[in-house]
Amino acid sequence: MLVAAPLAAQTSDPARFAAAADVRTQIATMAKAMKPGQGFAWQPLVQADGHVAALEIWKSPGRPAVHPAQAEYVMVVDGAGTMISGGTLADAKPTRPDLTEGSRIVGGTTRTLKPGDVFLVPAGVPHWFGITGERLVLLGTKLSTAR
Repeated sequence: MLVAAPLAAQTSDPARFAAAADVRTQIATMAKAMKPGQGFAWQPLVQADGHVAALEIWKSPGRPAVHPAQAEYVMVVDGAGTMISGGTLADAKPTRPDLTEGSRIVGGTTRTLKPGDVFLVPAGVPHWFGITGERLVLLGTKLSTAR
């Protein structure tokens, strides 16, 4: 006869959580701390087991990029913009082991971004964000594909 063993009591919740008010406060704090002419800011929001969900504020476009061994899961939190993904990264140059940047994307797909949009950029896929208006605020998590 098999007897089901009770599940061990969990003493703490391993989930990490940021309430909507915390997200709004962090965005406001980041925006206020940005210097004139600064086009990008990044700050972790929640972290667990080596994974980070971070807020990104884009006030001007960055360079087209590829993360060779990281997929990127993103939700648009505020603002508006454009994303180009896919295609080929022109003039590609590794700038860090986890990042290759280029001058433009050739043959990519263009999408308009607005709050609530969610997307996943697979590892090795070129992508670029343009900004429509004052800023584009993203909540992004990089997911390692290396094993």
